Amino acid sequence: MWPTIGLAPAVYRDLVAPLFTMRMPIVGFGMLFAIVSGLIFLRWRDPIIFALGASAAIVTVVRLIVISRFYQAGGSNQPMAGLVRWETVYTALTFVFAALLAGLNVRVLMVHDPLMLTGTISLVYTFGAGVVSRTACRPRLCTGSLLIAVLPTALAMLWHAAEPDEQALHGEFFLMLAFLLLAVLGMSLDSVRHLYAATLEQLVTRHDLAKLARVDALTGLPNRLMLREAYQTRLEAAQRTGSQLAIHYLDLDGFKAVNDQSGHPAGDRMLREVALRLQGTIRSDDVAFRLGGDEFLLMQAAVAHRDEAELLARRVIKHLSEPYVIDGQDMRISVSVGIALAASFECDLDDLVASADAALYRSKARGKAQLHFANGDAGPTAAGAGSGGLDLREAAAPIV
Repeated sequence: MWPTIGLAPAVYRDLVAPLFTMRMPIVGFGMLFAIVSGLIFLRWRDPIIFALGASAAIVTVVRLIVISRFYQAGGSNQPMAGLVRWETVYTALTFVFAALLAGLNVRVLMVHDPLMLTGTISLVYTFGAGVVSRTACRPRLCTGSLLIAVLPTALAMLWHAAEPDEQALHGEFFLMLAFLLLAVLGMSLDSVRHLYAATLEQLVTRHDLAKLARVDALTGLPNRLMLREAYQTRLEAAQRTGSQLAIHYLDLDGFKAVNDQSGHPAGDRMLREVALRLQGTIRSDDVAFRLGGDEFLLMQAAVAHRDEAELLARRVIKHLSEPYVIDGQDMRISVSVGIALAASFECDLDDLVASADAALYRSKARGKAQLHFANGDAGPTAAGAGSGGLDLREAAAPIV
């Protein structure tokens, strides 16, 4: 799994995705290879040149097919193991194409024909420039392709320089060409190192900033920016399974008194403890958000019946109402909850949150540690008997 070592999954996805946006460069260079090899074949009628050109055309077609299949499989959103396999295939095909390019140059250097050599060497420089500019984000692919295309060509030049020839400075001229090719290779490899480092730093910084913007700095919980994304994902899952999605709107009872009497640092520590208790209460598929101040929101997935939503609310009220030890002092708060089910409000997030907020308002109006369902979920009464509310300071006691 070498491509993912030391990389966050999101960063790795952003590094791999550009590889599969290169249809035009692949087609363009495949056509150049075909033109050059075709001209050489027409001049020499060499079956090896023909085989190299035909093989390059086949590899070009296969590379295009791989790109199409990549997107059919889900593109960069597919699981990490799938991305690694696709990158491995892409890299292998690029190496094969580089080897065919080197083979074309080696074959041409077996015959002293400077005109044909000009065409094939131009392909090497064009290939190298394209690889560096477009695949430096994957240094193994880029470096391997350059070495495969350039080193055999340079060695063939050195071999050709040692061959006797009537022309003056023949050997020196080809030595110079080999040196230039190797010098360009060295500079290209250094450019790959710098480009990769700059790209990686930019992506890591971008993802870190995006994460900071989507996470509450005090509690570490997701914030409002992540709410809609998480909702859409879980709503689609609920629709596939025929279940419901519940939104729990939470407001802490008595938190203002903690802030006023013990100070904001104590209040901040309490909010962090509340976040930890919420995360310890919900399942792995559920999500807890901090909306701001002392308001939180729980997104409960895969709700088969409203009783499951009520049970979670009971657990939350019980756990958050247990004593807090802040700076060596016991402090107590409770929490009021308003609940709305997605199936009752045509799955619109804004309407759902507003309905849960309205139910929370009714809970707060009846006292502390209460829950209410939104009217559309509760029918003629709210979460308890005919009173329209349920006092969980007592009802939550048997829940463990």
